[in-house]
Amino acid sequence: MTKKGGLGRGLDSLIPTNLLDESFEISADQESKMSDMRQIKITDIVADSSQPRKNFDPESLEELADSIKEHGVLLPLVVVPAKDGNGYVIVAGERRYRASKMAGLKKVPAIVRTLSAQHKLELSLIENVQRQDLNPMEMAIAYMNLRDQFNLSLSEISKRVGNKNVSTISNTIRLLKLPEEVQKALIENKLSEGQARPLIGMDEKIVLEFLPKIIEEEWSVRKLEQFAVNLKKTKETAEEEDKVVKKIQDSPYQKELDKITKRLDAGVKIRTNAKGGGAISIKFKNDEDFKRISRLLGF
Repeated sequence: MTKKGGLGRGLDSLIPTNLLDESFEISADQESKMSDMRQIKITDIVADSSQPRKNFDPESLEELADSIKEHGVLLPLVVVPAKDGNGYVIVAGERRYRASKMAGLKKVPAIVRTLSAQHKLELSLIENVQRQDLNPMEMAIAYMNLRDQFNLSLSEISKRVGNKNVSTISNTIRLLKLPEEVQKALIENKLSEGQARPLIGMDEKIVLEFLPKIIEEEWSVRKLEQFAVNLKKTKETAEEEDKVVKKIQDSPYQKELDKITKRLDAGVKIRTNAKGGGAISIKFKNDEDFKRISRLLGF
């Protein structure tokens, strides 16, 4: 294993190297490049479109910009050469890059690395996970990219991001199944991930109908879980009733039942059993209606 130099230790403080797999090991040639701190023109650096983090708090950026004005950039950015050979693309440190621009810096310290697309995404994700900078939807998209674009299993993703529980990763990815409005509420921190999970798989119309109420009244996770359970029971009951109706409609007695219903001008139901027998029930509105039906039946 190659011994890491000064900047390697600086990188450790930013991204613990024990979270990276063996393919992140640095060769002697790469080490010499990494150990050479570079001051790169800020105009030569661009953000990476595949960076997991999409939202940056303006107030937090202003605070960081003030700190940079006073103390400078304490941790270097991690960048890779742009594909077209012009400038560099950020792998880790976009927040520091944005704040440095706000602070008016012309150059920033950076470590230049050569990484595959997978390693770029992993490094960006690891930095943000360690600093807990990603909102749940950004995290879900990042996990999905690692899974789908690079064919990583959930266990492999878990190792990459610090042995996070596999079921937690799976549940976070499932947030992408939520309606767009719910995802937006998560991004805007109006809902927590715990509140959103019970809504996964619910009827979208019902979710969107209740979403304003859930946010306004700040429903607890427990209340949302119970809401989901009750909704499921209601749905199952409705499905059973639909099955009964369909069974009757498909029944050989349906034509006769329609005739009786029309003749009596009343609600008529039929129930059958496995032996081929059954019963007929007739609804009546009041005593007079009962007598009317009786006369029609010949009583």
